[in-house]
Amino acid sequence: MDFTTTPHFRLQELTLEKGLDERVNDAFMPFAVWWENLILAEIPFFGQGIPIVLIILVFGALFFTVYFSFVNVKYFPTAIQVVRGKYDDLERAKQPEKVNVLQVEGDVKDTIKDESHIGEVNHFQALATAVSGTVGLGNIALVAVAISIGGPGVTFWMILAGLIGMSTKFVECTLGVAYRDIDKDGTVFGGPMYYLSKGMKERGLGKLGKLLAAVFAILCVGASFGGGNAFQSNQAAAQIIEQFGLSGDATGSIIGLIFAICAGIVIIGGIKRIAKVTEKVVPFMAILYVGAALFIIFSKIELVDDVFKLILTEAFTPKATIAGGFVGVFIQGFRRAAFSNEAGAGSAAIAHSAVNTAFPASEGLVGLLEPFIDTVLICTITAVVIILFNMDGAFVYGNVVNGQAIMNDGTLLGGVNITSMAFESSINGSSYVLMGAVCLFAFSTILSWSYYGLQAWKYLFGRGRWTDLTYKIIFLLFTVLGAAITMDAVIKFSDAMILALVFPNMIGLLFLYPKVKSEFDKYLILIRPNKSKV
Repeated sequence: MDFTTTPHFRLQELTLEKGLDERVNDAFMPFAVWWENLILAEIPFFGQGIPIVLIILVFGALFFTVYFSFVNVKYFPTAIQVVRGKYDDLERAKQPEKVNVLQVEGDVKDTIKDESHIGEVNHFQALATAVSGTVGLGNIALVAVAISIGGPGVTFWMILAGLIGMSTKFVECTLGVAYRDIDKDGTVFGGPMYYLSKGMKERGLGKLGKLLAAVFAILCVGASFGGGNAFQSNQAAAQIIEQFGLSGDATGSIIGLIFAICAGIVIIGGIKRIAKVTEKVVPFMAILYVGAALFIIFSKIELVDDVFKLILTEAFTPKATIAGGFVGVFIQGFRRAAFSNEAGAGSAAIAHSAVNTAFPASEGLVGLLEPFIDTVLICTITAVVIILFNMDGAFVYGNVVNGQAIMNDGTLLGGVNITSMAFESSINGSSYVLMGAVCLFAFSTILSWSYYGLQAWKYLFGRGRWTDLTYKIIFLLFTVLGAAITMDAVIKFSDAMILALVFPNMIGLLFLYPKVKSEFDKYLILIRPNKSKV
């Protein structure tokens, strides 16, 4: 049933005057839809359209996984040891006496001897900052959307996509450190902008590298304002308003202003302060959300084996009425994972570039933990809770309207509301825990994306004090606006910009992966001198 055609809905549509934000939204929507369709352009595959960007991500991840001898599995324990600091003493002992810094067009402007000036944060802080940028509302809301559309089988392909995405993260984070710039005072400038421009120049493709770097930077700035900021504050404000039954035209603005003030206090201090906050917020929000979800799972432990049977069987023989059958479920799973952990988008490499190490591959190993935490762990736990909730048939998989599941009572639920109901049905009052997790996820994502966008902004407009301040003011304005107004078109446009990052970034990765191989061999010799190269 199309609820938008009911007399009640039509009456409301005709009698309620649209506000300024809605009129702007309607005017901008055609362009936003065009942009989204461009980035998500599809090619036919067994009667089902597959986005080209998804094909690039999947085949790129598979290539890196095989080329680096399944680094995502083989060196997973080593990655954990790097984060714990097991090899820090070895790294410090082998650091070169001089480290080249502030390279512009390949010319070294200065050098430094102080080893503390080869980075700004430690391995754990870099990981926490990057994880805070990827672990967000998508882990709660969009997983629910994917499950409601494709059924339990989506989870299997989501996990697989997360596992191979670990290899892509390894490549881009290694390159981020290998080609970063470090200023005289130790400030780090890194990310795809730098490994695209400098790395491609090394391979005799300097003009192409400059173009790709500029395109990436422009897209990254746009993504930081929208998907990484306005969308986060908008969804967090909506959840707070709904949970407490708040009303009033100024409520969203007030919530957005609070978010902006808190974010401003943190981001004004740069990556070091962001890292200090995220290293505390990320573990806390993970414990809060994962702890509550695991409590629900263990309270229904007798059904968990049935859940995983459904996940495995419906991954290949789905019962959900989804277009394309098996192929449709496959696409939903890979799409959800790719959009969630951002492996291939290159954004996280910006945070990892700030790490204090002289060995790029060490941070590449740390980076591969990101998709595991984001997708294999948190997204999967969310999926299991939702499947457990629907074991009694609260809604029919595949029976959706505009991404919202039609519940048995006829109501429409989508995204975070499905997850919220799943929590509340198992633990009374747990929806408040979920609301707290939503706010923390949103806040931490805003912090990380403020840094990503600032680095891209500086690449485009220079590294002056006023350049820095201008970006931060605009960014915080979007935090308030995102919570205060309805701008679906802007959010749609900005989310597509995050996916658009894949195109310039993956081109660079496919040209520069031999550099990663060289750096990885050096690091393995350092930590395992008696072992063979990868």
